[in-house]
Amino acid sequence: MIDFKQLTKPYNEQAIKSLQRLVQSNSVYDESTVSTKYPYGIGVHDSLMIVYKMAKKDGFDVEYIDGRVTEISFGEGEQEIGIFAHADVVPATGSWDYPPFSGTVKDGYMYSRGTSDDKGPLIAAYYALKALKDSDLIKGYKVRMVVGGDEERGSSCMHYYFNTLKKKPVTYGFTPDAEFPLIYGEKGITNYTASKEIDLHPLLRLSGGKASNSVIDELKMAIVRDDSFIETLEAMKLKYTFKNVGEQSHITIFGKSAHGSMPELGFNAGLAALDALGNHYGIGFLSNIAECYRDTKGRNFDAYYYSELLGESSYNVGLMEYKEGKLTFVTNFRHPENVVIEEHLDLVGHALDMEIQVRSTSKPLVFDPKSDFIQKLLHVYQAETGDLTSMPMAIGGGTYAKECPNTVAFGSAFKGRDGSIHQANEHVLLDDIYAQMHIYAHAIHALGVELCG
Repeated sequence: MIDFKQLTKPYNEQAIKSLQRLVQSNSVYDESTVSTKYPYGIGVHDSLMIVYKMAKKDGFDVEYIDGRVTEISFGEGEQEIGIFAHADVVPATGSWDYPPFSGTVKDGYMYSRGTSDDKGPLIAAYYALKALKDSDLIKGYKVRMVVGGDEERGSSCMHYYFNTLKKKPVTYGFTPDAEFPLIYGEKGITNYTASKEIDLHPLLRLSGGKASNSVIDELKMAIVRDDSFIETLEAMKLKYTFKNVGEQSHITIFGKSAHGSMPELGFNAGLAALDALGNHYGIGFLSNIAECYRDTKGRNFDAYYYSELLGESSYNVGLMEYKEGKLTFVTNFRHPENVVIEEHLDLVGHALDMEIQVRSTSKPLVFDPKSDFIQKLLHVYQAETGDLTSMPMAIGGGTYAKECPNTVAFGSAFKGRDGSIHQANEHVLLDDIYAQMHIYAHAIHALGVELCG
């Protein structure tokens, strides 16, 4: 009987140092540096190269592919275990107690963008694999770890990997990018743009949001100079700054960021701005948008969906802009399997009185919770943690599992530890990284030996 905790323990310190180095690399998608060589920008390239050099030094077969993924592999055999993690991160918005790309360690935690989503889990899975390799425990099967660079914007990296490059699907795979014990189902995700050419005088311009899958935590706007607008902001108890510049009033409204799969945990500054403008100036069009999205599940405009397998729908307005007489915003819509997207978007367009255009869409994913694959991962989690009560679940978050055949999300967050993902002060408990390492080592070994052997 292998003691996987003891197997991975010698790598604990090395893993934390590697994680620090990786989170110090700002791997937010950077349009200004995008090129044929760097399809996601130089920052993502740098992070993928950090992983590449680490794996090369540690004796793995490794390939950096077209600026999109780093592929690490070890072992031989027709059957393969896959691990799919991502090195890109969402922008570091909000007010941080420590620099967001510093890898600051304090009181047993590491603070930085990516510590929980997904660089910490990436490192945990990597050192789990390294521990198995170094102990000569990978026999009769192959392990392939693929680190992508565009998960946060829709996983184009894995679509390219499997559909353009025609890479062979793994026998069984997991992505360490959700919660323990594991995920048997993921909601569908559709990002759509709502737009309308309309004169919203006295509004001159507004902009807010960094990513469709994050709640807008800051909205900047300019209106024709109007000191009385402060009264509305005060009445709504909003956090804001207000400054008159010539004949214009410049206002910034502050909200609270949250992951797009759980918009109810945040406060959307963009929707608050539309609400304030609609109330103050009697612009019913804006008030209607704010009201429609006030309930994040879609109940306010008959766009609520539910299924027994995947649960409720959710709506997050993540990007918003008004300029040159055109209002545009992007919604991250997460839904169960009983939604017909075309019919749904017709409904949304009618309710908002706006033109709707799909930006991206992914179908729901559902595995049989009783399958050998799901049960094997569950048993691994139970053996390593002693937790016999937590059961496989469905989530609103979308992971690589939708783009990677035969793959489910397995961890990495433990119950009660959200890590402030997509928020300021994202963090990870170092002890959780160590626990993830021995859980993932056990999982790789169990899938390889018992299901592929």
